[in-house]
Amino acid sequence: MTAAPRAIDEMNPDGVPRKTLFVAGAGRSGTSTLAGITSKLGMHVPEPEVPADASNPRGFSEPQWVVDLHDRLLREAGVQVSDSRPSAWFETGRIATREPLRIRVSDWLEGHFEVHPELVIKDPRLSWFLGLWRVAAIRTGATPVYATMLRPPAEVVGSKQKYYANKLGSAHLAASWVNMLLHTERATRESVADGGRVFVRYEDLLDDWVKTVMHVGHALDIQSLIHTRSDQIRAVHRFIDPTLRRVNQSLDDLALPTRLHELVAETWGELNKLADEGGDTPEAHTALDQLREAYTELYEEAEAISRSSAVAARVKALNEAARAPEPAPEKPSLADRVPHDVRAKIPPSVRRAARKALGRER
Repeated sequence: MTAAPRAIDEMNPDGVPRKTLFVAGAGRSGTSTLAGITSKLGMHVPEPEVPADASNPRGFSEPQWVVDLHDRLLREAGVQVSDSRPSAWFETGRIATREPLRIRVSDWLEGHFEVHPELVIKDPRLSWFLGLWRVAAIRTGATPVYATMLRPPAEVVGSKQKYYANKLGSAHLAASWVNMLLHTERATRESVADGGRVFVRYEDLLDDWVKTVMHVGHALDIQSLIHTRSDQIRAVHRFIDPTLRRVNQSLDDLALPTRLHELVAETWGELNKLADEGGDTPEAHTALDQLREAYTELYEEAEAISRSSAVAARVKALNEAARAPEPAPEKPSLADRVPHDVRAKIPPSVRRAARKALGRER
């Protein structure tokens, strides 16, 4: 079902160019808050949206179609939403280059541009497929722009453990945060030259959303955010909850392995620079490249050392599957007990009537 058009503010000129804002970053980092604000200020979240739940009572501002697509692609690639493997980027990138998939995503975007010229696409799985979405947006004549949310990694880990009942532990979640943010930064770097990306601190968004979102609007030249109405601003004030930052903890609370602790802290420090005015510099990019290489080395070392644990886990799973009781054989039906030569002599009309009486045919 096509949503009703949401008009650009009357102050805006006709012919607003197509633009797609991709809100990226780790889950539980404020991506829903930013996407929700942009939606209330006039940008269009393609419908239907993922319904709100207890983990996010004010809504996710995520298109259901996008979430379902990403879930299917991640299953095919064998990649988790919070995957700490550097090699996982190769697996998702291999799928994202398929031409039929690019055509499908482009066609989907095209349909929603008929509703509104400025779309916002958000999903915690989005970063795995940024290349796919960039190509699709360009093919529809839209300019892709990116806003990456930054929230202290310890708070992201704590929030995931609180609301998602994650059983993989703090070290895994912290490592997956490093993996996600460093590769998201690299995947959006080509947009720096034309001013097509911003980094937004979650704390800044909650402290002064007007200043922060106006900066996003002007930096990315998004008309819906630049030209707002008073009723839209009031709607965002009602939407913003001062208690949204419900998890407060530090890296020391996570008790991470020493080298991982250092890498998380260094990565957070370098990413924070990108959110400062004039901070998205070649020097910052070099430092982030070095951190990405250091993380890959750390992961490969840990993977090599822990190979016995991986083998043991597979053996345990196989043993448990072997011990599982076999399903009981199905009891033959009354009809199955009748000899075939006898059944063959029963008129078809009688057999149909019997099946209807047994509820086996409608």
